[in-house]
Amino acid sequence: MPAHEEPAEQPAKEPVLYERRGPVAYVTLNRPRYRNAQNSAMTYALDTAFYRAADDPQVKVVVLAGAGEHFSAGHDIGTPERDAHLPFERRAGLWWDHSDKAGAESRFARESEVYLGMCRRWRELPKPVIASVQGACVAGGLMLVWVCDLIVASEDAFFADPVVRMGIPGVEFFAHPWVMPPRIAKEFLYTGDRMSARRAYEVGMVNRVVERAELAARTDELALRIAQMPRFGLALTKRAVNQAEDLQGMHTGMDSVFALHHLAHAHNAETAADSLGGMDVSAMKKASS
Repeated sequence: MPAHEEPAEQPAKEPVLYERRGPVAYVTLNRPRYRNAQNSAMTYALDTAFYRAADDPQVKVVVLAGAGEHFSAGHDIGTPERDAHLPFERRAGLWWDHSDKAGAESRFARESEVYLGMCRRWRELPKPVIASVQGACVAGGLMLVWVCDLIVASEDAFFADPVVRMGIPGVEFFAHPWVMPPRIAKEFLYTGDRMSARRAYEVGMVNRVVERAELAARTDELALRIAQMPRFGLALTKRAVNQAEDLQGMHTGMDSVFALHHLAHAHNAETAADSLGGMDVSAMKKASS
């Protein structure tokens, strides 16, 4: 093995795998059995991997991928490893531990940390991040690709945010009106329909669409091309574009929608079976089919 390569040493059970090859760090979601549904263990493992890449002076670019047939089916709302009730060491903000709280206080504290807070933290990683997307990229999966700087999607990839079926106005990292035109965002949310990779490219949400068999190679090609640029120049350029988005209202807009999101959770908790409006995994699958 070349001296510049760092192998992935994690066992298969790890929720996130990390590997550096030359100037590129490869971060891979690793719950393929559950279509890479994101539980808290995965969220914190992903944060550790991103921090590792940010701290490594040999890493110029980060690639975020998903193991298996699908990039990510979203947040874990029903696997045997769902861990929303458990405490974790908080890193993204100063909200208190949610696990010993109840009601809206618990939900708001947890989602401020693991959803909105983590996504904002990752968006500011001072190195370019490229999402490499195949198959499903649904709800919470969108939050992961939207914090990335570039998105390369395979022809079979699709994107959807069906949580309006729960009575909730979109996922917590509400980037919709910034990653696509507002009328397209409304249609995307109002219908909950899947958006193909080609359509995502047409509306400017995706940078490149490639054959499934070429996804890894084409993503690598783009990452290595970007890695030829000066590290500090890339960091400053990323910050410049992110600041421009925030000046267009992205940061404050997300704060306002996050509040509406939790109003919807609270309403569901009072009027339905639970804070998700009784929409479990099977119900969401049936509604989306």
